[in-house]
Amino acid sequence: MTDDASGPEGDGHEDNGPAGQEGHDGLRGAPRIPAPRSAADDLDLAAVPPPSPPPPPGPVSPAGTPPSSPPPRPEPETTVAPPEPPHRVLKALLGAWALAACSAEETEAVEAHLTECAACADEALRLRDAVGLLHTDRSLDLDPALRGRVIDACLSRRPATIPVPDWASPYEAETARLDALLRDIGSAEWHAPVRLKWFAGEQETARRTTVAGVVGHLMTVDGLIGTALDLDIPLGDGLLGPGTGWPLSPTARTEAYWSASRLPPTRAVHEPWRAQSHALIRTVSFAGRRVSELSVSYGDFALPMHDALLDRAFECWVHGGDIADAVDYPYEAPSAPHLNRMIDLAARLLPATLAERRRTGLAGPAQHLVTAGSPGRSLHLEVEGSGGGDWYVPLDSPAALGSPAHTVAQVALDGVEFCRLVAGHVSPEEAAAGQQGDREAIRDVLFAAASLSRL
Repeated sequence: MTDDASGPEGDGHEDNGPAGQEGHDGLRGAPRIPAPRSAADDLDLAAVPPPSPPPPPGPVSPAGTPPSSPPPRPEPETTVAPPEPPHRVLKALLGAWALAACSAEETEAVEAHLTECAACADEALRLRDAVGLLHTDRSLDLDPALRGRVIDACLSRRPATIPVPDWASPYEAETARLDALLRDIGSAEWHAPVRLKWFAGEQETARRTTVAGVVGHLMTVDGLIGTALDLDIPLGDGLLGPGTGWPLSPTARTEAYWSASRLPPTRAVHEPWRAQSHALIRTVSFAGRRVSELSVSYGDFALPMHDALLDRAFECWVHGGDIADAVDYPYEAPSAPHLNRMIDLAARLLPATLAERRRTGLAGPAQHLVTAGSPGRSLHLEVEGSGGGDWYVPLDSPAALGSPAHTVAQVALDGVEFCRLVAGHVSPEEAAAGQQGDREAIRDVLFAAASLSRL
């Protein structure tokens, strides 16, 4: 028996029947060996298309084949709206929204919120209005004439600061204070009645006028200083008629001004008085040191320029108080240094005034002949309070020097009260708070102080 297992077509497997016969007929019965599988890491998952879903089962035709139908329409995708930002976030975005700096989503959210929140809607309107002010079609360059207009407006309210001499500072301060008072009063108050008082001889004298009349009086007497400085005074020679000049006496000068016009003075006098006071201050400030000794004539007497301006400062304060009383306006006394200078001027004028009163029989005679080395009697004037000090007034000769060693009497007064005495606003009998020593000397000095007053 021949062994066919090792035949040329054999593959080492036995033929076990019908299946083996198929192996002898075209190798259809040979077992299949699968190809090697790739590792999972070697697969490109992105390149592998996802499995398509199976088509939905359709109706089956009687013949068993599905009918032909168009492909199914895709379902529309539904989008979920993002949540609306909270109120505080939308409120914080209002500024950016007004400046058009929000994104499209933020703008949509803010505008939707403004239809529901009244408070944010009001705030948005205000911000939009503010943004409108930032966007102007006009030029942002300043007007070239603006600087000049601002300076003119400032100078019309207060003049430029200039180096005023120390001896002229009381006049500058008191005219500035009175100017401030006059600016504050109304038009009707310029016609308020004012009663001016002074002391003439042995009795008080008074004259009624108005606030405008008082300012006109100050302007006319201040004009004496302008005349000494060769300035144009705002009175005008034409008011008194051709060939007629203004008198030098303060009283006669004021009466001439008041009677020169048929109409009483009005508030129109304010600006000429103010312009004149500024002109006087500017002139003495730039004229040099010698101008302080320039003589200013008052008709019956004369004063050096530094004393004349101090006298005008005193007069301005006193009449400023008269105006303030008439219009119920608070008005304080001058500063202590200025008040001290005013008291000192009055104390220095007392000896000559006392000698003039003695010459006319209004004061007692001198009791001691003053010779070289004999200073004569003195009165100790003690002024208390603001601006106070001690002065020794010679009683027997205006040329003598007061001396504490020869004091025969003492008078004590408050500083403001002494100035009211010198202004004629209080009688000599009411002025002295303390008296000691020679009664006749005290009376003569007090009456001499009151006679320093004038219209």
